[in-house]
Amino acid sequence: MNIHHPQARRRRAHGMYAATGLILGILIVAFFRVQVVQSEDWLLRASSNRVRILPIPPPRGTIYDRNNVIIADNVPGYSITILPGPVDSVRATLNRMADHMELSDERIEQVIARLRRFGREVIVDSDADFEVIAALEERRTSFPGVYIDMRPRRRYNLGAAAGHITGYVGEVTAEELAMPRFPDSIYDAGMIVGKIGIERQYESTLQGRQGVRWVEFDARGRIVGDFTGVERTPAIEGEDLHLNLDFGLQQWIHEIFPDSMSGAVVALDPADGGVLAMYSAPGYDPNSFVGGIDTETWDGLNSDERKPLFDRSVLGLYAPASTWKLASAGIALDAGVVTPDEYMPDPCEGQWYWGNRFWGCWDRGGHGYNTLAEAIGNSCDVYFYQLGLRIGLERLMNRSTEIGFSQQCGVDLPQESRGIFPDELDWFRRQFGYRPTEGEALNLAIGQGPNSQTPLKMAQFYVALAGDGSAPAPTIAQDAPRVDGWELNLEAEHIASLQEGMRMVTAPGGTAHFGTALEYWDVFGKTGTGQNPLSVRGLAEDHAWFAGMAGPPGEPPEIVVVVIIEFGQSGGQIAAPIVAKTADYYLRAKRGMPIDTIQTYREHIMTGPIPRWYRERFPQAFVEQGGR
Repeated sequence: MNIHHPQARRRRAHGMYAATGLILGILIVAFFRVQVVQSEDWLLRASSNRVRILPIPPPRGTIYDRNNVIIADNVPGYSITILPGPVDSVRATLNRMADHMELSDERIEQVIARLRRFGREVIVDSDADFEVIAALEERRTSFPGVYIDMRPRRRYNLGAAAGHITGYVGEVTAEELAMPRFPDSIYDAGMIVGKIGIERQYESTLQGRQGVRWVEFDARGRIVGDFTGVERTPAIEGEDLHLNLDFGLQQWIHEIFPDSMSGAVVALDPADGGVLAMYSAPGYDPNSFVGGIDTETWDGLNSDERKPLFDRSVLGLYAPASTWKLASAGIALDAGVVTPDEYMPDPCEGQWYWGNRFWGCWDRGGHGYNTLAEAIGNSCDVYFYQLGLRIGLERLMNRSTEIGFSQQCGVDLPQESRGIFPDELDWFRRQFGYRPTEGEALNLAIGQGPNSQTPLKMAQFYVALAGDGSAPAPTIAQDAPRVDGWELNLEAEHIASLQEGMRMVTAPGGTAHFGTALEYWDVFGKTGTGQNPLSVRGLAEDHAWFAGMAGPPGEPPEIVVVVIIEFGQSGGQIAAPIVAKTADYYLRAKRGMPIDTIQTYREHIMTGPIPRWYRERFPQAFVEQGGR
């Protein structure tokens, strides 16, 4: 048979025509589907290969003091971000970047780990120096996938003077993102959040809302600019926050506090419990944490034996010592077991015999018979031993617990220590394994024994003594939620008696007179010498306390100040002058009066002659000191 017969060739040709037509038809349908029906999908895929969405970080809200002075705000800064890509390419890019910026091998691995975990851009440096930015921009082609932009940088204008109270910010961690307080609708990896202090407490207020921008890059992964096809969504700035804090006062305390010593200063407004100043020494500069703290600085802060990261004002627990005697006196008056003019049965002869042992007074010469105010002025231990027995151990524990000495103050901060004070008889069994006797009331009544309080708690108590016996919870922010305070049920004459006792401490002849006498204001309060584990063993000095208040003569106090100096030994010599200088600054500034660095009587006589104002305010004391 001839396979090349014309009819056979014609049939095969027709078959080829049909097959070719079928194939062309399929291709036409496929092309139509791709180019017409699915054109938007393929366009989106093409765009996604050259366009990426990047967040626009929001500026945090500005923090103001009570006089609208800026405590924390934002300034322009630079951030360096790297986009996802092959691990080897990213590592090579980061290694090249390390030639122009501080980028350790550990940090490089952290960045790569974040890229793998989140599959999105990662911030390499959120606070880059301008020199680094310039070096990278000059060599832009060498760093594919690297994006440089301006973003708000946090600035703390008080620096180390207020590091503990303001806190600091840092990049949100994976653990924080898992917390309910960081909802997915607002927070995402790479965002900057408050870590501690006010920044943490009011994170939801200060945090803004991220914006979105679209950036375009070429086939080599290099950013070429914003994508013009989609309009960016601007970031929303966080809300501002107004504090009760006084900027100038906080700075002043930082300047006058002995730079070689540790301790705390708390100043409250007795009118409403507002925190005028809260200082802890030593401190730290929160600006060091902006953009991420370097390893050397962080290790230095943590290895420092003075513990600069520890906020002594709200976390430190100390035996309140004789500053507590006002609490014993207030509870006794509240309970009606003593009157202001009543004497204790036994006079102070330097020691007192009870329970088969002698209980000593700090003054071995004795104070004789004392009224309540005189016992406060003399800080007579023997008087308060007897007063503690009159109150009774159970009533002393119950009333102290009601007042809040085993509670937190409720200040608007993320951290605060709870005071230590026995709340019931069984407390001694749980803590020490024995059942207490009435003799426990003797130590408790003078501020020793199982009694430890924060400086803030003692300041809250003295707010009650400065007013009508009530003590609202201290507040840092002006719009802070109100927390129930507590009150002593004292009559006006009882509070006046307690204040009279404090006046005797700072009056001529008192233990704190030289360091607290001021030209324009009355200062009165109570010294304290608090034992600590080292001083009990003779290895260090006692802690020095002074808790007091001040205001114009004859008028209600306008500020309450509590100071503790660790191992300071003498409250009258070292803590009391800080209280006086703090009060003098605040009261002068409040009235627009000039501020002088030479403020107390002791400072005047150390630098020159006795000032005229002292001769006029304390004429009898001037004469007794040999003046004419």
